[in-house]
Amino acid sequence: MAGCGWAGRVTGVVALLVYVYGFSAAYMTLDAGLGALVLFAVVQITMFAGALVTREPVPPRRFAGAGLALAGLAWMLWPVGAVQVGPVHAAMMAAAGVGWGIYSLAGRGGADPLRTTAANFVLAAPAGLLVGFAINPAAAMPGVTGIALAVLSGAVTSGLGYALWYAVLPRLAASAAAVAQLSVPVIALAGGIAFLGEALSPRLALAAALVMAGVALAALPARRG
Repeated sequence: MAGCGWAGRVTGVVALLVYVYGFSAAYMTLDAGLGALVLFAVVQITMFAGALVTREPVPPRRFAGAGLALAGLAWMLWPVGAVQVGPVHAAMMAAAGVGWGIYSLAGRGGADPLRTTAANFVLAAPAGLLVGFAINPAAAMPGVTGIALAVLSGAVTSGLGYALWYAVLPRLAASAAAVAQLSVPVIALAGGIAFLGEALSPRLALAAALVMAGVALAALPARRG
């Protein structure tokens, strides 16, 4: 969709804005692990729904793999102890999941991932500033440091990551791409252990193994003959 004229471009930009604002607002109160769980679960639902709407063949093992990976993710990310979930902020994170799912589905039609991502960011930036100003005028007036950090974290790190994702998406079925994203928390966990000295508990190790087993099951090619 992203490569199909202005309709696809608008879809990508709006989906990106919904994701960014929903994600940011939700994490004002949501627990980090629980928020990630809501996000990834809704992304799965959105992208699997997109696959079914477009009549993409989804083998049963992919549904099974998604269920196994989500179960492992829930085990990994569920907060320890009591946690309060505000329905408004949970709904915002769910909206962010829908936004990211649609943004990913849109990227499957892009021919030039770097150009498409750059265009999405260029168009989303002024729209995002207008929305931010409408919500909170004081917070929408960043200083030089804020602008520099936004460019570094947005255009450089996130932008390149999104471009890489858009480069991979056309090679994957929508449902396969959905499940593949569940490996992201496991990669983050591995990075925390390798670079930040975080401890790996038996629970986290088993949960991560479940997630990767589910991703691997979903990635198995369909049987022929």
